[in-house]
Amino acid sequence: MNLTARQLALATLDRQLLLGRRRLDVADAVRRVCALQAQTPASPYLALWNRVQDFAPQDLDTAFADGRIVKATLMRITLHAVHAEDYTPYRAAMLSSLRASRLYDRRFTATGLNPADADALLPELAGFLARPRTGAEVQSELTGRYGEHAHRVWWALRTYAPLHHAPTGGPWSFTQPNTYRDSSATPGSASQEANAGVERLLVAYLRAFGPASAQDFARFTLLTRPVITRALQELGDRVVRVTGPGRAALFDLAGATVPSEDTPAPPRLLPMWDSTLLAHIGAGRVVPEEYRPLVVRRNGDVLPCLLVDGHVAGVWRAADGGLELTAFHKLGKAAWQGLTEEAQKLSVLLADRDPAVYRRYGHWWDKGFPDVERRIVRG
Repeated sequence: MNLTARQLALATLDRQLLLGRRRLDVADAVRRVCALQAQTPASPYLALWNRVQDFAPQDLDTAFADGRIVKATLMRITLHAVHAEDYTPYRAAMLSSLRASRLYDRRFTATGLNPADADALLPELAGFLARPRTGAEVQSELTGRYGEHAHRVWWALRTYAPLHHAPTGGPWSFTQPNTYRDSSATPGSASQEANAGVERLLVAYLRAFGPASAQDFARFTLLTRPVITRALQELGDRVVRVTGPGRAALFDLAGATVPSEDTPAPPRLLPMWDSTLLAHIGAGRVVPEEYRPLVVRRNGDVLPCLLVDGHVAGVWRAADGGLELTAFHKLGKAAWQGLTEEAQKLSVLLADRDPAVYRRYGHWWDKGFPDVERRIVRG
């Protein structure tokens, strides 16, 4: 199979449920797309609104509350919402990277502790987090033993220890300050071997973002190339090679399909840090190269984007009792009509939850965009 760049983009959109909303349970939808970026509490809700037919935010509230979907630090050492049964294998896959990112950082080594000292704290931490606690409460508990270094010890532990963020209510289930709890009660939480975890995560990634290269998977996870190469070898004929427009070898699950090049891609209003924009190297498949600096900022913020015909065409934000849509190039009447209809529906959802969603990121608009066209849409 020799795929075009257009087909690769459509494959990603199709597997991310962005070519047409599907009638799915929210936990099943999260599993289908591998994981949802959850740095900002609103983002998993808006990601599912884009993907699930008749999405009801209260369904995600319930799934977080009853533990069918959990929020934890995983891929790229950042927060993701994942199906509860996927948490343990995904964590096993990422544990070496999570540990190294903290235990070999000078902010931890400056405490005088070593990795074995941190590991020895895990059983005690699990007991303390048998019920939800704020980070301040954990740090206070550690202060008696580590004094001024308590915040550094907790900084390391909260990244690699087996724990979840606990729902606290509010419009998006999680509020500041963060609250944590032990993850041992998670379904399927028995220990998982790292290699098996990487293989499971790789299969889930290809199902959600393939066809993709080893470099793409490394971008999505921050796993090393030798680890990924071993996983590809172990998966054997479950994974096949396909040919794309670039030089990098592409892999996909055996039997997976790719949409035809003439498949239409509907307009969408993606949330901040949508995984579709972060799952491949370079500008990704849906971000034109010239727009990448506009939507992926130097500090790592990934702005809420407009998708038109399967590609990023601008950004959106809450403003003036509705949504402000900024296009980076002139759009046709049909494109604006589709975006307007999506924005009206999203405005209704936000009115009941958080009309000023992502308000803290408004400073990026102050720095300016090539606002060829800008419109305010209200529900």
